[in-house]
Amino acid sequence: MENLHPLQYVAIGALFVWSGFVRAGLGFGGAVLVLPLLLLIVDDALVFLPVIAVHMLIFGLWAALRGALRPAGTTAARTSGVDWTYLARATPWMLPPAIVGIFGLLTLPPRVTSAIIFAIVVAYALGYVFARPIRSRGPKSDAALLALGGYVMGNSLIGGPLIVAVFAAHVARERLRDTLLVAWVGMVVIKLVSFVAAGVDLQLVHHVWLLPCALLGHVAGQRLHDRLLMSDATRFFRALGVLLLALGIFGLIDTLR
Repeated sequence: MENLHPLQYVAIGALFVWSGFVRAGLGFGGAVLVLPLLLLIVDDALVFLPVIAVHMLIFGLWAALRGALRPAGTTAARTSGVDWTYLARATPWMLPPAIVGIFGLLTLPPRVTSAIIFAIVVAYALGYVFARPIRSRGPKSDAALLALGGYVMGNSLIGGPLIVAVFAAHVARERLRDTLLVAWVGMVVIKLVSFVAAGVDLQLVHHVWLLPCALLGHVAGQRLHDRLLMSDATRFFRALGVLLLALGIFGLIDTLR
């Protein structure tokens, strides 16, 4: 991420504010809604994934700590926080495929990885545009979606919508966001360890200014989360779907060209 134009750094900072906003508001999407845009600035996912992974780790641990500090027996503790029971059931289905996905990320050429990411984004976007998001349809479907979502998370950190499809069917709406934030922690720890072992540049210098950007978005995104809990989010997701579809098609054409 060196030797970029100053306006490109401004754009990257703004995109990480957007990433933090979406992650806090929805509990997922901080990567899937920002990575396609970042790849239009620097066409190499390995430049940005270490930064995104650290942000997911920090805010996931923040959600876990916040839940742990709520007084036991209070209304807030009973109706929000992390659903540890379901998280323990789902994690074994996600982690092994995530490790396989990390191996693919480290061995595939950057252009191929970018093409895969944009193709996945287009698939997600079509589901949101036509109000037909991915849904779980039973135990076998749960296992398949969690495994596929784990693989995509390992490969590019954008497997959230696949995993959400399962978690949303088993976790109370009030607990869904915090449970998802904590679910990402195990996968990004493995991912970061793999990056270190493979000698990937973790972009440590850029964490100094990008983490405050994500934090700013996170604080603003909390208001979005509160509103979504009290409303129907169908229109919001459809608008996001249109944006994602345009970005995905543009990025896929640009990458393949």
